[in-house]
Amino acid sequence: MTAAGVIEEIKQLPRAEQTRVIQFVHELVRNRQLTGEELGELTKQMAEAKDPAEASRLKEEIVHGFYGGEPHA
Repeated sequence: MTAAGVIEEIKQLPRAEQTRVIQFVHELVRNRQLTGEELGELTKQMAEAKDPAEASRLKEEIVHGFYGGEPHA
């Protein structure tokens, strides 16, 4: 099954079941480590960021993506 197929299936679920899917996705995102390619792209964006707040946000995302789970820095 493709991601598009999964998304279409989720759209057909009752709202309560969609809420469970959303909760699962949030948990997945909180705990997932990023790939080297994803980390590299974020690092590039951070280096090119003009806004210090955006650079700081990207730094947090990099740390979180490197370790997975809660940031360790």
